[in-house]
Amino acid sequence: MERMTVSVEFFPPKDDAGEARLWEASTALESISPDFISVTYGAGGSTRDRTVQITKEITKRTGRSTVAHLTCVGSTKDELIEILGQYKSAGIKSILALRGDPVGGPAAKWVSKPGGFDHADQLVELAMGQGGFEVGVAAFPDGHPASDGNLTKDIDVLLSKEQLGATFATTQFFFESSKWETLVSELAKRGSALPIIAGILPITNVKQLQRMAELGGTAIPVQVSKLFNEIADDPEAVKRAGIELATNLCNELIDLKVPGLHFYTMNSSPATLEICTNLGLTNRE
Repeated sequence: MERMTVSVEFFPPKDDAGEARLWEASTALESISPDFISVTYGAGGSTRDRTVQITKEITKRTGRSTVAHLTCVGSTKDELIEILGQYKSAGIKSILALRGDPVGGPAAKWVSKPGGFDHADQLVELAMGQGGFEVGVAAFPDGHPASDGNLTKDIDVLLSKEQLGATFATTQFFFESSKWETLVSELAKRGSALPIIAGILPITNVKQLQRMAELGGTAIPVQVSKLFNEIADDPEAVKRAGIELATNLCNELIDLKVPGLHFYTMNSSPATLEICTNLGLTNRE
């Protein structure tokens, strides 16, 4: 087996202060030598231009591999081709192809943009057709919000994307290693070779956890919800519990031979750094 990857994700900052925080976090996280850094779109594709700029800048400043998110939201096919061209000219070679949430949030009705796409598999095909890109996709250990718990349907979708050229998947954050194991096992039974990188959210804020779970359709296990509700008024206790929970999950996943751990940093470094220190993943180079 190849070495397990460790990677981090940032979102495009909205102002100068936010940008300063991002670069501070990026510098601090150099101690874990991330194998790649990914940059998200905002809800409804609202930060698309900033995603392009920040991904370019991270590539330039760190010299590390970057993965730029690309979604179907609010873009025509021609605009998506233009964005892919911008990424290519900036030396960005990896794309995470996502349908993305409707402008009104994940519960809102999906409305197609004339001349645009409705599904991430169309994005995979488009990016592969442009040449020169490695394309990743999303995976959902707790089930895709639109599949109503139908794991077979989720597996079918992942297999289709793999056949179109996707070479890795990164999961939404989740809390139970058994859910990742089931997803990987079912894919393997169908002949898939798609590496499923585990998305990890270090919980540092209870309201943020609830919002992220709502956005991603992630089920919060009863015991996790109970734990954080009991300590919600103690920020330090929340951070300690979040770090312990994520460390334990990562250790279970490492035992299950996970190909990679991908940390949703929320543009902050301390929790991710502490988890990686607990796991012995600092100073890897």
